[in-house]
Amino acid sequence: MTFTKEQVASIFPTMASRFLPEKAEGVNAIIAFDLAGDNGGQYWLRIADGKIDSGEGPADNPKLTIKANADDYAAVASGAMNPMQAYMSGKLKIQGDMGLAMKFMNMFAN
Repeated sequence: MTFTKEQVASIFPTMASRFLPEKAEGVNAIIAFDLAGDNGGQYWLRIADGKIDSGEGPADNPKLTIKANADDYAAVASGAMNPMQAYMSGKLKIQGDMGLAMKFMNMFAN
């Protein structure tokens, strides 16, 4: 499955609209996304005090960095690919706080 750069960029504001603050209790972190490919780029989410912001560009001091091909991450974000399978098969690479990565998967409504 191939996604446009605009589709990939729209993932992060969409995630913000599906954010479940009760699942992010005690989280104060910046999560960076480093997405490869022609439709990739750098994006970030900041989660603090039950609120979420999203943006484009490099992140300042992220606690967690998720690296993937943009198409693979878009497939995970859309539910077409299981995040654990993507991680186990090496399509999703995680640097930083593994506990935060596990919690992060449950912070959003489907």
